[in-house]
Amino acid sequence: QVQLVESGGGLVQAGGSLTLSCAASGSIVNIITMAWYRQAPGKQRELVATITSAGIKNYKDSVNGRFTISREIAKKTVYLQMNSLKPEDTAVYYCNTDPWRSNFWGQGTQVTVSS
Repeated sequence: QVQLVESGGGLVQAGGSLTLSCAASGSIVNIITMAWYRQAPGKQRELVATITSAGIKNYKDSVNGRFTISREIAKKTVYLQMNSLKPEDTAVYYCNTDPWRSNFWGQGTQVTVSS
């Protein structure tokens, strides 16, 4: 069974940057669509960015132009580079496939953006 482990979150001031990593235990990052999701307090989990097996990227409108999803196939890792962070980006960030698979959810990584 594949496990996904997120890391790289933290506390940052508005306008700052963070890079999240998602390490997969199996070789999936280049064969299926991988995605980053986030869940803010009191809100539903939402899709933030996706990267297909062909490397095509898509973003939620509110992060387009500020976030970049990428992958390193050899390292079985997916990244989310986040720039120009805003307080409304505060959430727990998770990686999974798109569509998500219930047994792939990890612990996530907390991102907190202070104003």
